[in-house]
Amino acid sequence: MSETILKGRGATITELPQRDWERELRDAPKLIGRRLEFMSQEHHAVRNFVVREMPGHGRPISIEVISSELSLPRERTAKIVSDLEANLFFLARPDRSEISWAFPVTVDETGHRLLFSTGERLDAA
Repeated sequence: MSETILKGRGATITELPQRDWERELRDAPKLIGRRLEFMSQEHHAVRNFVVREMPGHGRPISIEVISSELSLPRERTAKIVSDLEANLFFLARPDRSEISWAFPVTVDETGHRLLFSTGERLDAA
């Protein structure tokens, strides 16, 4: 058995030896931590709310709903959503209004259906 993994980046697939992929795994917490440094407690609260509520909501979530539910001023909520969107991977508003993607879920059809233990269904982002 080979002690390598295949790593894809764009259209290129390379073979990664065990020592290299183990190093990447070891360094992952530090890299992830750096990626999250910009987030305040409010950023985490907004992102967690959207990910948690999207399955039950079943449709895009507005800034007004987030603001109301988290008792944050609308302007502050809009700024946080923009920050999360600008830093990629967190939230997305394809039409620049309501949030329809909150990794790892989306209300958009992706072909990757999720079924939650609560019976809610949603697509994977």
